[in-house]
Amino acid sequence: MNAKDILIDAYGRIREEVHAAVDGLGPDDLNARPTADTNSVAWLVWHLTRVQDDHIADAAGLDQVWLAQGWEKRFGLDLPRQDTGYGHRPRKAAKVRVESGDLLTGYYDAVHEQTLGFLRGLLAKDLERIVDERWDPPVSLGVRLVSVLSDDLQHVGQAAYVRGLLQSAVP
Repeated sequence: MNAKDILIDAYGRIREEVHAAVDGLGPDDLNARPTADTNSVAWLVWHLTRVQDDHIADAAGLDQVWLAQGWEKRFGLDLPRQDTGYGHRPRKAAKVRVESGDLLTGYYDAVHEQTLGFLRGLLAKDLERIVDERWDPPVSLGVRLVSVLSDDLQHVGQAAYVRGLLQSAVP
């Protein structure tokens, strides 16, 4: 198995976990915040999807799915168009509300397809290409892909935990 196949498998696991965290939840549970400082399942999944969309599109030289496919309009959030949720405080995170899990998984699936299309075309040497020189050392494509993978898995794990908290609170 080569690096490209490992990345494709790993990003596929994020998709599985996103669906497991969201499927079957109604708007009340998707938007619920167990405490005032806790993020909702909706915010966590939206954020991890926005980060993947933003970072992969940038590294691949593609348009973000959020804007190019009209997801920004479908969500209708009171946030700047390019917002990914990075640095959101609780009040701003509370603005991310959805009416259905299908909106979240639909957006995630669209981003996932763009990500897979990009990953399938990679060659081993591509992983060494520098994609961000603002860091020391500069960030290679391989490091960026693993960084997004790590961030997404952390956030989808948090979404699964919040889901569990909400479901355990049901009498």
